[in-house]
This record gives sequence, C-alpha cells and structure tokens, in this order.
Amino acid sequence: MKKVKLLTLVLLVIALTLFGTKVTIFHVNDTHGHAWPFSEWRNPGIGGYAVIASIIDEERASNPNVLFLHAGDLNTGVPESDLLNAFPDIFAFNRIGLTAMVVGNHEFDKPREVLNYQMNIAKFPFLSANIYKNGKPFFTPYIIKNVGGVKVAIFGLTTEETAILEPLYSGDLEFKNAIEVAKKLVPELKKEADIVVALTHLGMGMEHSGNYTTSEQLAKAVNGIDIIVDGHSHTNLKEAKVVNGTIIVQSWEWGKKLGKLELEVENGKINNWSWEAIPVNLKNYKGKDENGKSIYEYVGKPYPEAVYVKTPLDVFKKIGSEKLDTVIGETKILLDGERAHVRSGDTNLAHIIADAMIWKTGADIAFQNGGGIRASIQPGKITIRNILTVLPFGNTVYVMKLKGSEIMKVLEYAATIPEGKGAFLQVGGLTWKSENGKVTEVYVNGQPLNLDKVYVVATNNYMAGGGDGYSMLKANKSSGYDTGFVLADVVVEYIQKGLKGLIKDYDDSPRYERK
Repeated sequence: MKKVKLLTLVLLVIALTLFGTKVTIFHVNDTHGHAWPFSEWRNPGIGGYAVIASIIDEERASNPNVLFLHAGDLNTGVPESDLLNAFPDIFAFNRIGLTAMVVGNHEFDKPREVLNYQMNIAKFPFLSANIYKNGKPFFTPYIIKNVGGVKVAIFGLTTEETAILEPLYSGDLEFKNAIEVAKKLVPELKKEADIVVALTHLGMGMEHSGNYTTSEQLAKAVNGIDIIVDGHSHTNLKEAKVVNGTIIVQSWEWGKKLGKLELEVENGKINNWSWEAIPVNLKNYKGKDENGKSIYEYVGKPYPEAVYVKTPLDVFKKIGSEKLDTVIGETKILLDGERAHVRSGDTNLAHIIADAMIWKTGADIAFQNGGGIRASIQPGKITIRNILTVLPFGNTVYVMKLKGSEIMKVLEYAATIPEGKGAFLQVGGLTWKSENGKVTEVYVNGQPLNLDKVYVVATNNYMAGGGDGYSMLKANKSSGYDTGFVLADVVVEYIQKGLKGLIKDYDDSPRYERK
C-alpha cells in the first residue's frame, strides 16, 4: 500500500514537472444585483448566481486550483437586491467562494455606512489600490493567494471617473491615476508572486478614454501585469485581448456570461492559456411550434441551479415582492430605456421621467442624466418593480432656480458629452440643438431661451450635487432645495395620476438634435 501511495506521489510530481500546474480563473463583472435568473426579449431564464455556482463547482470537482473574481459594480439594478443593500448578492458570493472583488463606481451609490456594511458581511476583500483618503489607501490594495503552489498577486484598480460619476458619497476620497499607481505597485508584487493579476473596474474601448484610464492603456503603459480582469464598460468579448503581453478579459454584464481563463503555469510562468466566456443559460429563439409556443435552443450547455445558493436566494426574493408587484398602469408600447439609446438620444421613457419631475414640482425645465435610466419597460402591465428597475439609484428630485445664462452653461457642457456616456442629457420642457459641440438653438416651452430670465429647474440630487460633471448645477445648488421626493416614486405617481395609468403612445420626437 505504501508503495502504491509513493508511486502515485512520484507520478504526480512527474506530471507537474511535465505539464505544470493548471490554474483556472472564473470572473464576472457589472452584475448589478442580478442574483436571480431573469428574462430578456426572447431569452427567458438566463443568468443567476446559483447557475454560476454550478459551473464553478463542476470545475472544482476535478481541479482545486480555482480563483473566482468580481470586476466591480455589485450594486444597483434589481429591486430585490437594492432593497436589501446587496445582501442577497454578497450572501451568494460568500457561499460560492468569491476570492476577491474590485471596488466599482456603483459601490458608491449609497451612503458610506452601506458600503461599510457590505464589506463587513463579505467573506472576500474589496480591493482598490488607487483610492486614497488622507494620503493612505482606503481599501485593501492587493492580496496574494497560493493556488496549487503558484503564488498569484491580485490588486485592484478603480476608474478615476468615479469622482465624477459618484460625487455624493465619494467626495472625501482621492482617485489616483491607475497607471501611476500600477507602475509603483507591480514591481513590488513581481518580487512576491509568480503571477500578477490586475482586477480592474476601468473599462475598455475608446468610449472610456480621455482623462480616465482604460484596461488597454494600463496594459500598454505598465510592464509586468500578466492578466487584467476588467469591468465597467459591459464589454461582450468574443475572445481575449493581448496588449503588451498582458491578457485582458471581461465578461459582459449581469452574469449573462461567466469568464473562464485557464492557465498552465510552469516554473512560475504562464506556459499556455485559453479563455472563454461561458453563456449562463443563454438561448437562441428558434420560432414557434404548431401550437404557437416559442422554441428556444441553449447557447452551449444548459446548467442547473446549485441548491445551496438557490434556496436562500429564493427566500430573499420573496421579501417585499408583494409591494414590488403592485400594478400601477399599463403600456401598449415599448418604453425605451436601453443603455445605448438613452446615452445617445431621446427616448419616450426618458421623456416620461423628465416630464414627471415637471408634473410633480411645477418646474419649467427638467434635466435627467441618461446613465440614471437603467432598463426598458416592455408592453403590458407596469409594476412598481419595473419603475425601480428603470430608476434603481434612490435619487430624489432637486429643484433650483437658474438664469437662462446658467442653463446655457448646462447645455454647453452637455453638447460636449460623447454619445454612449452616462452624462448624456435628457430634458423636459426644453428643446435644443447643437452643431460640432456648440449650442445653436434653445427653446423653453416653445419660447426662445431668455438669458436674463430666472427659470425653475428640476433635476435629480445626483446631478444637483455635480454628478456626471455637471458642476454648474452644483454651483447653483444653494438656489434651491431637495424636495425629498424619490424620483422613482414620482414616476410611479405620474403614471398612476398624470397619465391615468394607460400609455398608448408618448412623445418620442427629438428634444435634442446634434450635428
């Protein structure tokens, strides 16, 4: 028997020598409260942390050298999660065994005590090496894990844009340049670890360039980073990127896909690797059968829900469901809140939100940032859940007085916002045009903007506090007050009373035209 055990040990040593150590890194990003399976147009029952648990458990059954990383934005997007301050999400990730998470900008959507609560209940660290307070890192900068004899350093980087995106609850913090921080930190980590992983919430692609570091820019500027696991831009990669010898991966959004990076490590070096984005029960619509029933085909392999994650999540979902499922109206048309649309042009849902603020406050003008609109509402019954999914941030309505000249400053800034940015301006009570980034025409309720006239403006407290770069609103904040009306509640009331519950059509004509 001893000889058999010795032979087994010898064979294992030989295998490790010949083939190295297999290390698997699973990763998600921008989950935004999507703890439970959900449905999209012609794609029912997708995602869910219990399904993700099954996929990871399947790998762990044959390979113990597994890391599971979250690239930021745990918060904000699903009412059941939002109401409980992401407790369901964190509870589930604790059970699955999340290794670490980087701090995303949406971790600052709520007051600091909520973030502190989340970190206290999490059995995994919230990482960020470039967020400072009083000259010191505010979060854990990095961790080092021993995975099958391979030392893996994981350090976090948060987009510098957070200071602009989330000023209400991050104003006391300094967001240092990610590249400068990494240049100092990576050489130190290379001394302590075999593999260096940057777990980042930076984003990729030109839409996130400018004054804010992208993951590609990080890889190009900083030598020594083996892997970047990224989030923030919701990028649906088909294959991993390689920049300056650094592997860059990201796995879309909401847990629709689970990234899986397989490494073969030999003598402390990555000898070989492969990456895939595993569809989490995504489906292809194949049409209808003879009975009119929709037919779907799984994209890849179907996975069950792990009971040890599903059971507690089912309990959490029941909490508050009765109120969330209250019907407040009905729409005969699609109310468009798609991310790509509300960040690049007018939509009927954006108009409803802006008009609701005017209806509630009697303001002349309403301003709403496109990034604050998070979902569409499909034709059919409208519930409180729908509105909270569209407007999950808990923003309140802020009313202030602005001269026409100050309104012009708001529009001049908005005219410079690239399409695709959350700062893209949605308006009510106002129509305007711009050309090449210059404002050319402004009308308030059909009359030309009077630069000397004082107008009453309604917006959300996020923008009133300078969110998304609207510093000119913050500068005039003292001219008004926070109504205390939660914007989502205002929209609920507007649909119930202002629109009498039934939406057959709604003004989707352009309120802003850009050339």
